[in-house]
Amino acid sequence: MTFTIEHLSKHFEKKEVLRDINFTFEEGKIYGLLGRNGAGKTTLFNCLNRDIKADGGSFYLEENGVRREVKAEDIGYVLSTPSVPEFLTGREFLKFFLDINEGSVQNPKSIDAYFDEVSIAPEDRDKLLKDYSHGMKNKMQMLVNIIAQPNILLLDEPLTSLDVVVAEEMKQLLRSLKRDRITIFSTHIMDLALDLCDEIVLLSHGELEVVEKSNLDNQEFKEKIIAALREENHV
Repeated sequence: MTFTIEHLSKHFEKKEVLRDINFTFEEGKIYGLLGRNGAGKTTLFNCLNRDIKADGGSFYLEENGVRREVKAEDIGYVLSTPSVPEFLTGREFLKFFLDINEGSVQNPKSIDAYFDEVSIAPEDRDKLLKDYSHGMKNKMQMLVNIIAQPNILLLDEPLTSLDVVVAEEMKQLLRSLKRDRITIFSTHIMDLALDLCDEIVLLSHGELEVVEKSNLDNQEFKEKIIAALREENHV
């Protein structure tokens, strides 16, 4: 399975954020979408998720040589700021999600088994989500996407504000989930992209460019990437 973007563009008034984006992503890999804050990473994700309308271009999935439109159920989207119904407990939220997706969940498990997968402690499972930490809310976002098993998983800077232990747990979880799906992980932190991702794609001046990870072992090349991002920041 591949996910292809062709000639995608988006501007806001006079600011051109995405300029003729072209790229093909392959299943089984975690792609690091690397770019400075404000480079357009979230805008790209919002276009792909159809939260905002692109000005031009298209994208599609291809399986066994057959192209098809990307449907809503194909995409899972984990926001940088977790969005969960804070008036529900963790258990109520998870039960509600399972109930509304009954019949479409493959190999369903018990609610507690799902909590175990993302290391939500037993004493926290019946707390209101409003009392969850940022990291725990992020885990709940991730958990519903694990259950939904989308073909494309968009992750918008999900680890930036997490403590070291939770961030490491999330990285291990993402590595375990990458098979049979396309994972695109946006970040402005180069070392995080190097640690987690199989391939790195640089979003700069509204365009995507593949960065060979082997080149990033070279300090001079790494400094060129940083300089390019810094230069864009002052445009």
